[in-house]
Amino acid sequence: MNLRLRVFSFGLVFLLIAMLSVSVASARPPQDAKEKEKHEASLKTVRGLVTDKSESPIPSSVVFLKNTRSNAIRSYISDDAGNYRFSGLDPNIDYEIHAEKDGAKSQTRTISSFDSKKEIVLNLKIDKKKG
Repeated sequence: MNLRLRVFSFGLVFLLIAMLSVSVASARPPQDAKEKEKHEASLKTVRGLVTDKSESPIPSSVVFLKNTRSNAIRSYISDDAGNYRFSGLDPNIDYEIHAEKDGAKSQTRTISSFDSKKEIVLNLKIDKKKG
C-alpha cells in the first residue's frame, strides 16, 4: 500500500510540473504581443487623391495596389471626394499602385521599400478618355 501511495504521489507531482510548465509557456504571449505591436508600428500606409487632368476629384475610381514580391493585388474604391487609403503595408516590400475609372488609367507609381516614411501620400491622376 505504501508503494501505491508513492507512485500516486510521484504521478501527482509529475502532473503538477507538467501543468506548471504549460502555464509558464502560456505566459509568453505578452512578449509575442509586444513583438506584434512593434511590427504593426513599423507598417506603412499609403493614401492620396484620385483626380483628373484639371485636378478635380474622381469619385468611385478603383485603386489597385500590387505587392511586387507576391504579386498579390489589393483594391480600393475611392470615396466621393476621390480619397483612397491602404494601410498595413510591409515596409520591406515594394508596391505598385495605379487608379482606373471608365477604361482610363493613371500612371503606375512605385512605393519603394527604401522610402522610410510611415505614411506616404501619392495622388493619382487619370486622363479621362474623351467620348
